[in-house]
Amino acid sequence: MSLFDPPEGSAFDRIGGEWALRAIINDFIDSCFDDTMIGFMFQRADRNRVKEMEFQLAAQLLGGPFRYQGRALAEAHQPHRIQGGQFERRKFLLERALRSHNVPRDIEHILMTHTDRLRAQVTVDAASNCST
Repeated sequence: MSLFDPPEGSAFDRIGGEWALRAIINDFIDSCFDDTMIGFMFQRADRNRVKEMEFQLAAQLLGGPFRYQGRALAEAHQPHRIQGGQFERRKFLLERALRSHNVPRDIEHILMTHTDRLRAQVTVDAASNCST
């Protein structure tokens, strides 16, 4: 293999498979629930269910043997009136979790780009931004 060949295996396999992705997701979701800026939005949520749904979504995206079995994202998030700045804060926390687990940058890019693509389904304020 040369420096120009793509890495072998799925992105899911390259980050360490199920247990590695679960550790990343657990840290990420815990940081969302405990965050002073957005944690209040999770007060009524089941932390373990959120972790499982987030894991399924990420595992499927990364080519793992799991399928997302939750509700459509727009339906699941519609009652929460998530603002653009809150969405940006969540992205910041995701990026921080990915980097703390030394996720390869190309896989980080896949996850962050996918998150951006979901913005219109999650937030009622798709055009707004804020600095985290």
